[in-house]
Amino acid sequence: MARNWLFDHFNAFLERRMPEGLFPRALIILVAPVVLLQTIMTGLILERHFENVTRLLARSYARDVSLLVQLYEDSDKSAAAEDRIEALANGTLSLGLTIEKGQLPPPLPEPFFSRADTRLAREFTVQMKRPFWLDSREQPDYVEVRVLTGKDTVFQFRTRGERTFATSTGFLLALMLLSSLLLLGIAIIFLRNQIRPITDLARAAQNFGTGRDLGSFRPRGAREVKAAGEAFLDMRDRIARQVEQRTAMLAGVSHDLRTILTRFKLELAVLGDGPKVQPLKEDVDEMQHMLEAYMAFVKGDAGEAAREVNLADLVRTAARASERDGGTVDVEVTQGQMVRVKPNAFGRLLSNLIGNAVRYARTVKVTAKVSDHMLTLLVDDDGPGIPPEQRAEAFRPFVRLDNARNLDETGTGLGLAIALDIARAHGGELKLEDSPKGGLRALVQIPV
Repeated sequence: MARNWLFDHFNAFLERRMPEGLFPRALIILVAPVVLLQTIMTGLILERHFENVTRLLARSYARDVSLLVQLYEDSDKSAAAEDRIEALANGTLSLGLTIEKGQLPPPLPEPFFSRADTRLAREFTVQMKRPFWLDSREQPDYVEVRVLTGKDTVFQFRTRGERTFATSTGFLLALMLLSSLLLLGIAIIFLRNQIRPITDLARAAQNFGTGRDLGSFRPRGAREVKAAGEAFLDMRDRIARQVEQRTAMLAGVSHDLRTILTRFKLELAVLGDGPKVQPLKEDVDEMQHMLEAYMAFVKGDAGEAAREVNLADLVRTAARASERDGGTVDVEVTQGQMVRVKPNAFGRLLSNLIGNAVRYARTVKVTAKVSDHMLTLLVDDDGPGIPPEQRAEAFRPFVRLDNARNLDETGTGLGLAIALDIARAHGGELKLEDSPKGGLRALVQIPV
């Protein structure tokens, strides 16, 4: 139980901290273990490399120094002997030897952390068996060693650091870092190529959901991703065939029903305009409007293609049509803004929302703007509004509230349902809120 609790909380923590995109997540999954392993291996390799090379160089250096001191002690200690030893040390061995008279300086404090000094001092202690003085900090590129032989003869060695301890660690580290970055760059390129088909599939699905053209999408990538793309295209074709069949069927039904209604109208026209005939004519007209509303709701956008249209023209056209039914509509929209929508469907959305507001309010304000690739449409009125707890119910087809605020002009209860379907068909959303004018606000947001 505790194990599951910890596992769930750990997963929740990772979910909050991980980036949302698939590419950065896959990159972290790929890079994090490699970086961790590379760091550990680099530490181990550098540790072994530095330790081994420094040990061998320090031992060789200490033996060379010890050999020169021993040669001097075995000689007659004359000036000629000193010259021969200095020539050997400074020529062949490159130890930087100077033989002087004097004593060793006071010992320096032991460094806090210097593995090279520690290793060098250890090797001199083992090899030399004589008093010595060591300094590798005053001049970073050199090591100074003084050895006392006899009573007052000091061998002073000033040798380059590369002769005594490993100095190529930085180069090795840079080489490993460069190779890691190179391999990481290649991995990122390959990973991006593997992720791109997935993002293309997501973009194609989004375009299809909003009724837009899929563009040049074709299944590619790994076998599973390619299979998902092919399944998506098959689904699109099946949906297109189903919509086409439904549209054809509804067109036939609509034609048959309109034929019957036309026959009714002709028969009523023959009967004249008597007091008993007029209600029948009104009933036939209402049936005609209801039929058109039902067909519009079931057909949806009927496969209409999206195209660039002038937003101001669409909004003003819908506002003028609603003003003919009474009411005042104030339009606030920037002239010349172009949006990519389905013109007929979006015009129906505007007509339903504005017409519904005009029907139950004295004044209506319509605001439309495009910002950050988002089309925002606001329809505010000063009518009775809809209580918050009933707003979700208002979007259900054929549902009529007490105030009938979800009715379109035909009285079928489909106005908001049709508007919501059109907004979602464009990849957007329709919400109902309280209006600053005191009535209802219809908020439509559609990505463009």
